[in-house]
Amino acid sequence: MIYPINHDQQVLQQPARPATSADRQLAEALVTTLTAHQDHCIGMAANMIGFPVSIIAVSLGPVNVAMLNPRLVKKAHPYQTKEGCLSLTGTRSTTRFERITVAYQDLTGAQQELELTGLAAQAVQHECDHLRGILI
Repeated sequence: MIYPINHDQQVLQQPARPATSADRQLAEALVTTLTAHQDHCIGMAANMIGFPVSIIAVSLGPVNVAMLNPRLVKKAHPYQTKEGCLSLTGTRSTTRFERITVAYQDLTGAQQELELTGLAAQAVQHECDHLRGILI
């Protein structure tokens, strides 16, 4: 299912609750919604489609990956950048890290850990901010 993009800042600023195995369909819908917006979007958090649940979906090259309960476990090399967001208008300045390690659960519930750099790392950081109710 493809969900509409949420623009309600009150919903976007709510911290997400932890995801459970019951949220698998929501994670799959988030990936489907990201795929529908792939020409202008590389990541989404569940609250961007109206659900304050700790799930993100990110484009990692040719595949879109759902991450349940993602958390940054390592980060290095901060830099300043500007970002946009489907839920907000315009771009804003923010600090990101060039290299991160993110721990998360995949759709089967298995624990995963992934090292990312560049734009993929930036997208994961942006979406993890969404889960904490932080808007750029």
